[in-house]
Amino acid sequence: MAITSTFTKKVTMTHIGTATAILEIDGITFLTDPFFSPAGSSWPLPHGGELKVSDDPALKLNQLPHIDAVLLSHENHPDNLDELGRQLLDGRRVFTTPDGANNLAPRPSVIGLKDWEETMVTIGGKTFEITATPCVHVPGHECVGFIIHTEDFGATNGRKNAIYFSGDTIYVEDLAKMTDKFHIAVAIMNLGKAMMPGLQITMDGEQAARLFHDIKADVLVPMHYDSWGHFTQNEKELSEEFRKEGILDNIRWLKPGSPVCIN
Repeated sequence: MAITSTFTKKVTMTHIGTATAILEIDGITFLTDPFFSPAGSSWPLPHGGELKVSDDPALKLNQLPHIDAVLLSHENHPDNLDELGRQLLDGRRVFTTPDGANNLAPRPSVIGLKDWEETMVTIGGKTFEITATPCVHVPGHECVGFIIHTEDFGATNGRKNAIYFSGDTIYVEDLAKMTDKFHIAVAIMNLGKAMMPGLQITMDGEQAARLFHDIKADVLVPMHYDSWGHFTQNEKELSEEFRKEGILDNIRWLKPGSPVCIN
């Protein structure tokens, strides 16, 4: 029997580009993986070649609303944090990996979290419980996802209603354990089937659907699937895989620069 979620909070998201989006909950704004470089910007790769972005961000830094906190899956890849995005880290709550917190020092408001580590913080007058989730991305590099809960999200069947942001990762079976404690009302996933030589480093549509089922989420919000040459699945390919997996009706596509009500 399908579980009826009790989550009623209004959640809106505004996609800026790649994995960068404004997540607004009751007037409190989180920003994911800040990237604001213009089209044509490029970065050399250690194995040769380059990363190059083909689209401008939908919003520039001076067009952003007030940002309360940043969810930073990792700080050492330019498509998740560029030099412009770093300007947003000063004076704000930033949640990231332990290595990331060390590399971004001295910034006392940056918190590094290990897998499944929890922290309680007050943001915009509201207390949030932030839980770090495991990622498998580039070997030897730390990366982290996040579960966000606050008391007035309520609970469904005894599990805390929450929002999940995957960060950059392939499918990880261990993520299913979040359902022991949380009901995931909104799952935001970095997809695109990003590739490096001989290695897939972010989820494809089939993996995303599998994880969506594992964590028993209500809706799935795809990001991180266009504007870069190392992404090998765009909206068309993802949609086809979501259709095959029977979850297309649960997908909430974002619109660049425009707020979208997720739930």
